[in-house]
Amino acid sequence: MNSVKSFSDHAQCGRLEVHLVGGFSDDRQLSQKLTHQLLSEFDRQDDDIHLVTLCVTELNDREENENHFPIIYGIAVNVKTAEIYRASFQDRGPEEELRAARALTGGPMVSIYDAKTEQLRIGPYSWVPFPHVDFWLQQDDKQILENLSTSPLAEPPHFVEHIRTTLMFLKKYPSPTNTLFPGNKALLYKKNEDGLWEKVPSPRS
Repeated sequence: MNSVKSFSDHAQCGRLEVHLVGGFSDDRQLSQKLTHQLLSEFDRQDDDIHLVTLCVTELNDREENENHFPIIYGIAVNVKTAEIYRASFQDRGPEEELRAARALTGGPMVSIYDAKTEQLRIGPYSWVPFPHVDFWLQQDDKQILENLSTSPLAEPPHFVEHIRTTLMFLKKYPSPTNTLFPGNKALLYKKNEDGLWEKVPSPRS
C-alpha cells in the first residue's frame, strides 16, 4: 500500500483498486486461508479501497477426475492500459535459482523490484544448509511432489525439475553470504534498451 501511494502523493483525485487472482480449492484450504487474510487486511486499511477483480479459490477452480486445479496460474498487467490477462512465463528473471533457494529454505515473500530506481534488488540473503539435501536429490519425482509441494496434483509440469535444480543450488551454496553476495551487498539489475535485465554495479558504501 505504501509503495503504491508513494507514487500518488501529487494526485488530487482517484482511487485505490485491488485485483486478487490466484489460489484454488486445494485440499488443505491454504488458498481460502490466504484469501481471508488478504481481504481482512485490506478491510483494516484507512484508505478507500475498491476491489475490482476477485478470481480466487473456488472462483479460480476446475475439477478433473475429482482433483482440483487452478484455472489461472499466472497473470500479467499492461501498466499503460491497465489490462490484466492470463500469462505464463518462460523467463522468470535474474538469479532465479538464488531466489528459489531462499524460498525453499523458508525465506519470507518479499518484493525485489524498486519502482523508484527501476531496479531489481536481490539480497543479500542468508540461510542454513538445507537438511538432507543429498537424500532429497535421490528421490523420484513422486516423492518430491508429495513432500515438497503444498498442492502436488496441481503443480505445473516444470515443478519437479525446478525443485531439483534448486536443491542442486543449495548443495553447491550451503551458506550464500560470502560466495553469492560479495561484500554482503545486494545484486542489482536494470533493464537495458532492449528490455533485457542487465547486472549493474552495487553502489560503494
